[in-house]
Amino acid sequence: MNIAVVGTGYVGLVSGTCFAESGNHVICVDIDKNKVERLSNGEIVIYEPGLEVLFERNLKEKRLTFTTDLKHAVENADIIFLALPTPPGEDGSADLSYVLGVAGNIGHILKEHKQYKVIVNKSTVPVGTAEKVMAKVRENYDGEFDVVSNPEFLREGVAVEDFMKPDRVVIGTKSERARKMMHQLYAPFVRQGNPIYYMDERSSELTKYAANSYLAMRITFMNELANLCEKVGANVETVRVGMGSDNRIGKRFLFPGIGYGGSCFPKDVQALVQTSSQYDYPFTVLKSVIEVNDKQKFVLAEKIIHYYNGDLNGKTIAVWGLAFKPNTDDIREAPALYIIPKLVQAGATVKCYDPEAMKNTKSYFEKNHPDIVSKIQFIDDAYQTLKDADALAICTEWNIFRTPDFEQMGQLLKTKIIFDGRNLYEVDEMINKGYYYNSIGRQTKL
Repeated sequence: MNIAVVGTGYVGLVSGTCFAESGNHVICVDIDKNKVERLSNGEIVIYEPGLEVLFERNLKEKRLTFTTDLKHAVENADIIFLALPTPPGEDGSADLSYVLGVAGNIGHILKEHKQYKVIVNKSTVPVGTAEKVMAKVRENYDGEFDVVSNPEFLREGVAVEDFMKPDRVVIGTKSERARKMMHQLYAPFVRQGNPIYYMDERSSELTKYAANSYLAMRITFMNELANLCEKVGANVETVRVGMGSDNRIGKRFLFPGIGYGGSCFPKDVQALVQTSSQYDYPFTVLKSVIEVNDKQKFVLAEKIIHYYNGDLNGKTIAVWGLAFKPNTDDIREAPALYIIPKLVQAGATVKCYDPEAMKNTKSYFEKNHPDIVSKIQFIDDAYQTLKDADALAICTEWNIFRTPDFEQMGQLLKTKIIFDGRNLYEVDEMINKGYYYNSIGRQTKL
């Protein structure tokens, strides 16, 4: 099939590449000329394991191309995917200006082209967006077309696998013609029997928000439980195992830490709360999830500041992990972005290391916290980050941090102190190695 993907961000680039890998001809559209040139020349603009091989192969085979010409892409596509940003506004609601702006432009193009198209919302959008997109296209075109809701469920770090072998595909449409085309497109991805769920557009739109909000709620519950465990003398890791063995609950998304981040959970939870308020329904549980998560991002910094009696002047804190999760360079809403300024404000110098997110983090602080940039160092080696540091704070659970050389770490650190926001190590083992080890939801033994 001939596919157009409007937007070459995370979702658009992964989707377009994977559709091309299954034999479709895909044209990806972006207004950023520099970005289009880089992509056309074979330069991937995001870090995602497994994407580069597929990207290079399909670019070489000319199944995957990039352009700034929306008209060319629309006229040569059977299905047009909208993979555009929907950033949160000040009130938390999703900004649909990019989506509706492109929809209006597509209407102008179809008025001239006059051929049936399926327009697909791949972006995460509020309930009722499919109707708004249809109305926007109708302002300029009164011919045949359908608007479909097809939310993405990609996890950064394993997005290629998620797309090529999805747990499920959700398609929202009342049109039989659009349904048949979407089924043909997705059939190669569900050959092992995973389901395609068909539903109305509004239910499909809500399904994405519901899934992400529920997962965010599970994480937040475990963080609250971990904080309680520290007070009552329990171990959240053993509690987690006991809970997860109940097949009504399951084992996933029960790991405590220092709050969720990324592009999806924070934005989607806020958007669902905002949608509910528009319908005069107070989504109380999700409001609490937001409040608790906002506090949890500061827990590790507060532990460190408390340990040094509120004064970090003259102290150097090493930070391992800047991305919001491993296997990505995405720092959006990453806990490290909240922890580091808090440490600097308390007087510390911070030395940072991350395998992939250093460049993005440095740019973030230069733009958003220029007053503290001089107190933040970016070191290209994990161990050299520890040299002459008073303590180590772990913010992201990259695999390379799981089995480090503790002897070398102890030689580089001024004092053998670790504050672990991801519970990577066993408490008793760290004590035996001579470390002061403070983690989440477990007792700190001196």
